[in-house]
Amino acid sequence: MMKFLQRLGKSLMLPVACLPVAGILVGIGYWIDPSGWGAGSNIVSNILYSAGSSIIDNMSVLFAVGVAVGMSVDQEGTSALAGIVSWFVFQQLLGKVAPTVVGDISWLDVAAFAKVNNQFIGILSGIIGAVCYNKFHKTELPEFLGFFSGRRSVAIMTAFITLIISIPMMFLWPFIYGALVAFGEAMISLGPVGAGIYAFFNRLLIPVGLHHALNSVFWFDVAGINDIARFWGTPADVIWNGDFQVTGIYQTGFFPVMMFGLPAGALAMYFTAKDKKKKATAGILLAAALSSFFTGVTEPFEFSFMFLAPGLYVVHALLTAISVAVCAVLPVRAGFNFSAGFVDWVLSFNAPNAVNPWLIIPIGLVVAVIYFFVFYIVIKKFDLKTPGREDDQEEELKIELASNDYTEIATIILAGVGGAENVASIDNCITRLRLEVKDRLKVDEKQIKSAGVKGVLRPAKNSVQVIIGPKVQFVADEFKKLCK
Repeated sequence: MMKFLQRLGKSLMLPVACLPVAGILVGIGYWIDPSGWGAGSNIVSNILYSAGSSIIDNMSVLFAVGVAVGMSVDQEGTSALAGIVSWFVFQQLLGKVAPTVVGDISWLDVAAFAKVNNQFIGILSGIIGAVCYNKFHKTELPEFLGFFSGRRSVAIMTAFITLIISIPMMFLWPFIYGALVAFGEAMISLGPVGAGIYAFFNRLLIPVGLHHALNSVFWFDVAGINDIARFWGTPADVIWNGDFQVTGIYQTGFFPVMMFGLPAGALAMYFTAKDKKKKATAGILLAAALSSFFTGVTEPFEFSFMFLAPGLYVVHALLTAISVAVCAVLPVRAGFNFSAGFVDWVLSFNAPNAVNPWLIIPIGLVVAVIYFFVFYIVIKKFDLKTPGREDDQEEELKIELASNDYTEIATIILAGVGGAENVASIDNCITRLRLEVKDRLKVDEKQIKSAGVKGVLRPAKNSVQVIIGPKVQFVADEFKKLCK
């Protein structure tokens, strides 16, 4: 399971790389014209906000493509097409057909089907597309159906399998969505503790995109809280519990985390990255940290490690819960219209129901210190495979192949693992060719080493890792050609 999650996390890095620029565009656009969320009278704000939103609002599609490509055996473009096909089928059947099919069943909430454009559906679509590609891209059909053989069969099978999966989803999805709404309503009576519990599950649900269902209970008017609208409304709109201002407690505690905590966590990841990989790791972490601080868009950073190190992500959710609960108790209230980043923090100073928003700075500095040391200690203690901490040994980066005939090297390795028919999947990292074989007994390590490689590892029953060095990509490309 852990191996599957790590591969999924690696697959998400490609679409995640698109998100920082989206967050920055939205943040600048919103800063220029906060009254209209970028869609007001200011044309520059409108353009920037719309451009960024077009990416953020379609994260589901990005994940469908990224997961399909990353989880496929050879990262071929047909797998991306399969992921998109699956996503289209889900959106049509769950978003448009399901309400009419199950609409007469009184105990199903058809409103849930308006929320199917989320990360969960995107990731599920990508997995289905990759599985179908891996299974059917070499399918041979009878001669009269020959046009649909091989890769052309993948999209057809993807649509068919997604259709089958969509049928039970028509009945399950309203329960999933409804359960989240019911849970949120149950947390209302718990005050600051409930706010912390909400924040914990808010973070835990981000990987599947279902946090929006939970947010709707606290931020909007599902259960009468309507935290965002009340915070930005008049003093008469504020909800009080004695002398305790309830309005704002479901927003305030996110500011220290997004503006200070996550950037500090990114810094901890940089310091724990391997020396040879720090430069490459710094790029994605810096962009993600800026996105979180400036706009409150946290997905670029969170998706960079949530599947690679799920335990660390749970720690992050706990720290967020503590921040939200503590801020609910303290005399500080800040709110947002977009997200809890620097832009909204500055704008909240003008909100009529803000309370000491300047306190976010000292609170945030404390949160930053906690995040840095907790992330640093947890990563080092449990040797978590966060960005820049892959399994490759540093000395492998100095390895030179005995020969530069990549085709010959790939041919010898292929023979050593039992031929193309014994290869289940092909992948590579910075220095290693990573293979999954069907029959481990067919692997001849001595023959593989005769190719001039530096070593062969067997980390799992059906896994083979061939240590090649920095030129592994060239060997991997030839290996994939031989396996087609």
